[in-house]
Amino acid sequence: MDLPGTAASTARDATTGTGTATSTDAGTGTRTIGTDAGQPDDAKIAAAVAAAEAAAPANGESVRIDSWIWSVRLVKTRSLGSAACKGGHVRVNGERVKPAHSVRIGDEVRLRNEGRERVVVVKRLIRKRVGAPVAAQCYIDNSPPPPPREAVAPAGIRDRGAGRPTKRDRRELERLRGLGAPGWPGGPGAGPGPGPASGGRGRAGGR
Repeated sequence: MDLPGTAASTARDATTGTGTATSTDAGTGTRTIGTDAGQPDDAKIAAAVAAAEAAAPANGESVRIDSWIWSVRLVKTRSLGSAACKGGHVRVNGERVKPAHSVRIGDEVRLRNEGRERVVVVKRLIRKRVGAPVAAQCYIDNSPPPPPREAVAPAGIRDRGAGRPTKRDRRELERLRGLGAPGWPGGPGAGPGPGPASGGRGRAGGR
C-alpha cells in the first residue's frame, strides 16, 4: 500500500525479470528505490539442474562417452556419437577413445562434428538425452567460435521460388557454368552457325 502523499511507480527489467519500485514523497521530493525478490532466471536454472540430476546414472554406474555426448546434444544421434569415436574424432583429456570409454566429471572432451570443433569440460554425468537448457548445465563450454557461413551461393544455382529464368538469366547461368567460354558454341569468338543450304530451290520453286 502506498503512503498518503506518495507517488509510486514500478519498472521491470526485461532482461533479468527483476522489478524495481520507485516512490516519491509529494511534500519533500524524497525518492525511495527498492527491488522485488523475483528471480525467474534462477528458477529456470534450478529446474534445469534438477532435470539433469534426474537423468544421472545410479550410484556406481559409469557413463559411456558415446552416450554422454549424445545426451548433452553434442551429436544428433547415439550412433553418430559411436561413429565419431570409432573415426578418431573424439578425445578425452587429449587421448582418442573408443565408444565404451567411461567419462568422468572434470574430463575435457574434444569433438569434431559437422565441421566444428567442440571443447567441453564435464560437469554432470547423464545417460538420457535432455533439452538444450538442461544440457548446458552438464558441461563447461570452451569451444572456439563456429566458422562463418559462406555468404555467396554456388555459381549456377538459383534461389527457390525465383520463377523461370529469363533469357538474360539463362545467358548469365551459361556464362557462370562455362558454356559461354571461347570455343564453345555461342561463346565469344565462335563462328557463325550453319546457314541455309546453297543451291536449293527458292520459295518460288523456279516457277
